[in-house]
Amino acid sequence: MKKLLHRLIYIMLLGIITYMLTVACSLSNSDNPESFVQSANNCRIVKHSMGETCIPQNPKRVVTIFHGILGNALSLGVKPIASSVLDMQNPFPAYLKNQVDGIEQLGYQYEPNLERILKLKPDLILVWENIQAIYPLLAKISPTAVVPWRGSVAWREHIEFVAKALGKEKEVQQGWKHYYQRVNELKVALGTQYQDKEISVFSPTSQWGFFVDAKNSFSGSILNDLGLKRPKLQDVNISSGYITFTSEEELEIINGDIMFVTVDREEDRKAFEKIIQKPLGKKLKAVQQGHVYYVNGLPWLSSNFLAADVVLDDIEKYLVNTP
Repeated sequence: MKKLLHRLIYIMLLGIITYMLTVACSLSNSDNPESFVQSANNCRIVKHSMGETCIPQNPKRVVTIFHGILGNALSLGVKPIASSVLDMQNPFPAYLKNQVDGIEQLGYQYEPNLERILKLKPDLILVWENIQAIYPLLAKISPTAVVPWRGSVAWREHIEFVAKALGKEKEVQQGWKHYYQRVNELKVALGTQYQDKEISVFSPTSQWGFFVDAKNSFSGSILNDLGLKRPKLQDVNISSGYITFTSEEELEIINGDIMFVTVDREEDRKAFEKIIQKPLGKKLKAVQQGHVYYVNGLPWLSSNFLAADVVLDDIEKYLVNTP
């Protein structure tokens, strides 16, 4: 019964969007001879999980569905006209606050507002794989490409795909040059003082327990590029990029000489502060030595050049500039 209902809703939505698209295209073509629908002779074929899309050579009106794609577009010098949001209270990541002015909000990234997208007449829509179900509707509005997303373990792949879709191959090369230049400069600044220190990175949550960044996570790969050691239990590659646990009996997983505690909610920070006041928490090396550093969590998970800059800034702040 549920399947039948979902199918009926889908068919109704498809009919509504198709009708609206027909009207919008008619109005657009009558008002402007250069329709937002691109000629096949003026586009590039990009393959993705839902097939192939003919993308305009130089898209001007880009829409992004997923904050990770938004971050990558901005890091490549492309400011979308609209994007989905993380949540209604905090629509865009704080670390992007200086670059999102004027970007229209399209609703939650799992349920973008299709009518609003249609009215914007984008010439390219970039979406993440979690909303593949509405791809047929989006593809009727504008050329739409599905950006592969396997979590932070594939952040390099993610950046490269977005660059290809936007035609920003030169910009992505410049991005990598900037990233490795910063890494090399920070390695010099760090010197050898941390060569025997283990750096622990994790996110404590009051609801779901601990999420520990593995070696192949976004932050883990940055630490690896810097030549910094990880605790043995974190120095592993995990398909998801992180290790999870809920019991305080397993705190040894986060034990390290230095802790970067990635938090976005004050309640999570307070919950962890209570844990490290308990006997097991007090045994952690970083707690004993006063090397517990709280950082904004989202950049450490966001997997783009702008987020990488924030992570490198945090590491420099606490490992170079902090006495």
